[in-house]
Amino acid sequence: MGRFVFKLPDLGEGTAEAEIVAWHVKIGDMVAEDAPLVDMLTDKATVEMTSPVAGKVIEIAGAPGEMAAVGGAIAVFEVEGSGNAADEASPKAQPKPVAEVVQAPPPVVEKAEAPPPAPQPTPPRQPVETVAHAIPDRAPGEKPLASPAVRRRAEDLGVKLGHVAGTGPAGRITHEDLDAFIAGARSGPAASAPTLARRTAVEEVKVIGMRRAIARQMQESKRRIPHFAYVEEVDMTELEDLRVHLNATKRADQPKLTMLPFMMRALVRVLPAYPQINARFDDEAGVVHRYAGVHIGIATQTSNGLIVPVVRHAETLDVWAAAAEVARVAEIARSGKGSKDDLSGSTITLTSLGPLGGIATTPVINHPEVAIIGPNKIVDRPVVRHGQIAVRKMMNLSSSFDHRVVDGYDAAEFIQRVKAMLEHPATLFMD
Repeated sequence: MGRFVFKLPDLGEGTAEAEIVAWHVKIGDMVAEDAPLVDMLTDKATVEMTSPVAGKVIEIAGAPGEMAAVGGAIAVFEVEGSGNAADEASPKAQPKPVAEVVQAPPPVVEKAEAPPPAPQPTPPRQPVETVAHAIPDRAPGEKPLASPAVRRRAEDLGVKLGHVAGTGPAGRITHEDLDAFIAGARSGPAASAPTLARRTAVEEVKVIGMRRAIARQMQESKRRIPHFAYVEEVDMTELEDLRVHLNATKRADQPKLTMLPFMMRALVRVLPAYPQINARFDDEAGVVHRYAGVHIGIATQTSNGLIVPVVRHAETLDVWAAAAEVARVAEIARSGKGSKDDLSGSTITLTSLGPLGGIATTPVINHPEVAIIGPNKIVDRPVVRHGQIAVRKMMNLSSSFDHRVVDGYDAAEFIQRVKAMLEHPATLFMD
């Protein structure tokens, strides 16, 4: 019998290391060649590694959440024949027992809650619904006695006087009774009502997996790129009317149109005049790569965080094909089945929060691109149009640019050209 050492291969795009996501085997398992072995996470995607040989797993290096270097040994097999490990280093330097690999502790740990502090009086004006209290002794239907001033104050505080015990003549409720009720205590010898418990638990969440890759990418983008933002207001009334009409008259086999396909159409029409914006900047080599093809990243929220799949050669797509392609790549991202080609190579990114789009955003550029466009939500607003006030469907168009590559004037001119096309949607389809 021999030993076969499996080293982590190059996963592409200059990857130096990858994160172990999950093992599909444990020490002692017999595996077939090409059987699933381990899932590895790069900056772009999760890659399933398969067993290069048939044999018995005798060593494993690294638990889920740990990093493995490209070219480093991550597993050793006992195989028929001589294997490849006569002079090879095995991963013994960092082996993990079966219990640690298969039953690795979850990344989220909640500390034990500290003993509760001594009760403190609830601050004045505490809402009555959050204060424990006893119902005063009154006959059913009996109206509580209180002066008009006390009643007004109770109404302002949201207190129902029927719940307040009165200590004045004939059980009249006084300001002091109201204060005692608000403070959570009853007047007289009755015990004080309990206060709300403090929340002292602290949850520790280890940043691993896709969240770590996102954090690293965002940090790299903000560290290396001098961002500047530009926001412009766009009248989307005509485009929204067109979109509604097209959706109402579309064929059954055509996808529903959102605003994004029209935005993509505007970008592919305008970008040829601004090649410095449809670009990627290799700042280490000092080279800007300008692209003729428009490969649009679609920022997509998934259960694992923000992922940016790519619609390639958007300049070849009409709005229907663009809508179908956006739906396809978004589903790939959400399912976690995107390949490196699906998740890399974009030249400009679109990011939209849909109905949560807010008034304006300052989106972070997807390094090494040099621009990102973020349409915000469309709202009805009164505007002055031809000297008259009219209600129009308005949207703020947010954008960020890399100031090393894109000048402010060029960015503003570019966005103004995009705005003009969106406000006159017929121009989106004219040569």
